[in-house]
Amino acid sequence: MSKEDLITGLDLGTTKISACIAEVNDKNEINIVGVGTTASYGLRRGVVVNLDKTVQGIRQAVGEAELMAGVKVNNVVVGIAGDHIKSFNSRGVIAVSRTEEGISAEDIRRVIEQAKAVTIPMDRKIIHVLPQDYTVDDQTGIKEPVGMAGVRLEAEVHIVTAAITAVQNIIKSIERANLSVRDIVLQPYASSFAVLDDEEKELGVCLMDVGGGTTDFAIFFEGSIRHTSVVGLGGVNITNDIAIGLRTPRAQAEEIKKRYGVALASLVDTNEMMEVPGVGGRKKREVSRQILASIIEPRVEEIFSLVEKEIKRSGYDDRLTAGIVLTGGAAKMEGMDQLAERVFDLPVKVGVPKGFVGLTDAVSDPVFAAGIGLILYGYKHDDSGIFEKRAGFFDKIIKKIVNWFKSV
Repeated sequence: MSKEDLITGLDLGTTKISACIAEVNDKNEINIVGVGTTASYGLRRGVVVNLDKTVQGIRQAVGEAELMAGVKVNNVVVGIAGDHIKSFNSRGVIAVSRTEEGISAEDIRRVIEQAKAVTIPMDRKIIHVLPQDYTVDDQTGIKEPVGMAGVRLEAEVHIVTAAITAVQNIIKSIERANLSVRDIVLQPYASSFAVLDDEEKELGVCLMDVGGGTTDFAIFFEGSIRHTSVVGLGGVNITNDIAIGLRTPRAQAEEIKKRYGVALASLVDTNEMMEVPGVGGRKKREVSRQILASIIEPRVEEIFSLVEKEIKRSGYDDRLTAGIVLTGGAAKMEGMDQLAERVFDLPVKVGVPKGFVGLTDAVSDPVFAAGIGLILYGYKHDDSGIFEKRAGFFDKIIKKIVNWFKSV
């Protein structure tokens, strides 16, 4: 493998930094060859607050993945999240340049440029312009208008913006770790490539990434992204509640959450006990697991309720036929899906990454949804053609081997 044949997804979170390295094998499959994870101390709610610690975390996570894969990487596809992310829908209209030849790719480029020609604050940067639907003359709901006859082309697009300083600090952190940024991708959008089916996107689904510092979500309908938003609460808030409620250090509260955490108190046996370390050298004590659940449940319910309000505000609350898909580290907690079903009154499932081979046991976990999604996004949006060329090269070798055996 050369560096150019590799694609690396870098997930920068409030509580963890993870890196996943993949190659494309001779069957055009994404093959995960390396994974690295480390605790994150330099980010808060998707924003870099300590550059040196962020750089150190990136180096450690990428270094672990490189060691596992036995390779060196030079660029990454990085996810971006946080409550500085803002998004909105826009429309562009143009006259088709050569009506006798039909709508061209250049017409598509022009209408998208027209749609993104909107006034945004000076301190913000557009990171995505995602086409939703096209209208040719009076015909609406068109997904692929190239080649169609028409004189007037309209495009509905979803525009995602981020704070310029947040983007710059992420890029600076990665460059200081001796890597370059191949692409920056909205985290829940990236995760959708790993955990959502085309049918779910068509019917209507909300993908909710419950991260450490924030809960990011994206709504898909009729195959396109329709709304994205962020709630400024996540797993860290649950951990803080546990630390205060059980009077235990935050590090131990995080471990208790991972080991014993339940999002629905009714699922816990009243006689089930657990050991809780004291603060400042105080003795450990026995505490009912149901008390822990009674601390966690209100916070998770609050997070879900805030997301529900935002979904209703988007106007797509009655179009989520496929329901809710939970992902991210906190999604693994017992009872999360049942509590979500109660709050949203919709079918809920926990989304696990798919669409790859290789280290399936290591990364088939909601924690790696963003990392795997970034890889799949990078592969599908590969402008260089490297992966197609590489796959073609292997196909030629296989054909030569087959022909050689036939001639023997």
